[in-house]
Amino acid sequence: MQKNINIKNKRARFEYEILDTYIAGIVLSGTEIKSIRQSKASISESFCEFSETSELFVINMQIDEYTHGSHYNHKPKAERKLLLQKRELKKLHKEVKNSGLTIVPLLLFLNDNGLAKLKIALVRGKKLYDKRESIKDRDSKRTIDRIKKSFNS
Repeated sequence: MQKNINIKNKRARFEYEILDTYIAGIVLSGTEIKSIRQSKASISESFCEFSETSELFVINMQIDEYTHGSHYNHKPKAERKLLLQKRELKKLHKEVKNSGLTIVPLLLFLNDNGLAKLKIALVRGKKLYDKRESIKDRDSKRTIDRIKKSFNS
């Protein structure tokens, strides 16, 4: 019926050390779900923040306007509320407040029922030497795969 929608945040795994992941629902309005179904969304520069009422919001998530929408179209960079269980919200709020950790979205996808879900992660920022190590590991893996391929041929 519909194609599989997976919008990834590729920079998150490079910039941050992932500590814990959660699946959250998103409160969408108007034509936002139609734009997501057309893969017209980006989470590369987005992050999550708690409001004064301890609700979790995703900030800076870009969902382009629906092309066939009229004056009912949505704002592309609006704050969107995330839906998690109360105990998960309390745990995340405590970790962010006390430890200085950050919450970033990793993946925006549609589940089997057609609902938009956001995979978020509790992360700690990497230092420059950690990033260099990630690059070195990636390059060495690439060269090993290249050698294996030429050896098997």
